Amino acid sequence: MKTDVDKLLKKHQKLTHTDMVKVVSHVQRDSGKWIINTLMIEGCDVPFKYKRQKAYKNITGQRVNLTYYPDIQSVAGMNMEVMNVVRIKIA
Repeated sequence: MKTDVDKLLKKHQKLTHTDMVKVVSHVQRDSGKWIINTLMIEGCDVPFKYKRQKAYKNITGQRVNLTYYPDIQSVAGMNMEVMNVVRIKIA
């Protein structure tokens, strides 16, 4: 039986799944109806971003499983690489 992750990866070719990565930093900020969550992962210099409608507990130091895809975000006129998280689960 295929898992949800396998189904997502098969349907969307640009998705990447990573297991058991350690969260070094977790920041949440309010953006109207949504809470923007930004994670920094151990050994990676690119921020991982996702949205939630409610604030979530701080997961700094936790190990997580992530499904994400790369994207470019313009910040102050400069292009910056970010990873948009589709699915996150505490391992």
